[in-house]
Amino acid sequence: MYEDTVVSFSHPDKISITDPLTGVLRAGARRLLADAVEAEVEAFIGAHADLSDDGGRRRVVRHGYLPERSVQTGIGPVAVRRPRVRDRQPEGVGGRIRFSSSILPPYLRRAKSVEELLPWLYLKGISTGDFGEALAALLGPDAPGLSPTTITRLKMAWADEYERWTRRDLSAKRYVYFWADGIYFRPRLDHDKQCLLVIIGADEVGNKDIVGLSDGYRESAQSWLELLLDLKRRGLTVPPELATGDGALGFWKALRQVYGQAREQRCWVHKTANVLNKMPKSLQSKAKGHLQDIWMAETRSDAEKAFDFFQEAYGAKYDKAVECLTKDRERLLTFYDFPAEHWKHLRSTNPIESTFATVRLRTTKTKGCLSRKTALAMVFKLLLSARRKWRRLDGSNHLTEVVQGVKFNDGIKQIQNAA
Repeated sequence: MYEDTVVSFSHPDKISITDPLTGVLRAGARRLLADAVEAEVEAFIGAHADLSDDGGRRRVVRHGYLPERSVQTGIGPVAVRRPRVRDRQPEGVGGRIRFSSSILPPYLRRAKSVEELLPWLYLKGISTGDFGEALAALLGPDAPGLSPTTITRLKMAWADEYERWTRRDLSAKRYVYFWADGIYFRPRLDHDKQCLLVIIGADEVGNKDIVGLSDGYRESAQSWLELLLDLKRRGLTVPPELATGDGALGFWKALRQVYGQAREQRCWVHKTANVLNKMPKSLQSKAKGHLQDIWMAETRSDAEKAFDFFQEAYGAKYDKAVECLTKDRERLLTFYDFPAEHWKHLRSTNPIESTFATVRLRTTKTKGCLSRKTALAMVFKLLLSARRKWRRLDGSNHLTEVVQGVKFNDGIKQIQNAA
């Protein structure tokens, strides 16, 4: 490692005295970061080692260091000096070779983990003026660039980014599956906008993406209709093969109007909670097991038998619970007509639920409000952050078959006999 590579922390002695473990972690991170930056530069120079300038000298070489800058990380501020790379070829003679670090991009001032923390805190109810105190408690008293002015500027930039995203062209997109849900927060949204409407999609190669995000009046059909029509207007004309969502959504009415060919799958997580809420707590554990027997059945026939059992076992005393389940009977079992590898993805709205599990709240609301613009910007940033961690669908090789209309019975592809 080069001696000139410097990665230092503000007041390291003070920190190590008050928190020895943090001091050790920071010292290790300093060395790792220095090694990683040097390795990145050396790999770049090595990739151009065969190039020479007009004088026969090596064309791409090291050229000192850029000015030191501080990057806010999850374990405190880190001062970084990034090596510079020089292309000896004179200007105007061919294209210039420029080095751009993937570890320390230009103008980076805070790590992604800190960027992700800000919208979470805001949706939790932390006001702009309290961000400095909240982040100082989490990241240390020397956390830079966290003034109310900085936070306000970030919020404005994120809002602009969201607005650009809502105008993007969708004509080249094709989503095989949709997951839809309405997200409620504490603090609540302002005025008549009671929730945020979220649609996540899976494309033809199994990658999940954010398809739609808007605010709506509760989860009304009109609000969902406006969102879906906007997607179609911007080029998303081909309907998904299947959409998964909560049975209470106005989404379904809107979906039938805009993408009438899409098949429907009710979310088993929502349905299980709704059914159990209509039963005494003493029975909920046992009843939950019987519900699981339905959606975990290997075949539709076995699921139908488990459905009948639940209806017979609980129908006499808990008719409302049974009615809640059976009214969506067919739409709860649609997944059996799709590849078995996809079942665990299709039976619930987990792609949305897992993203918002720690901030969503459907019942309790505080007096504080989030503005429309701020809420959309914060949620958009959370979704962008979550998207980097989303896994591809299992059995992605079957998605093309689904699009082509290949039939699946109990998750198994049906072979068409030649005429």
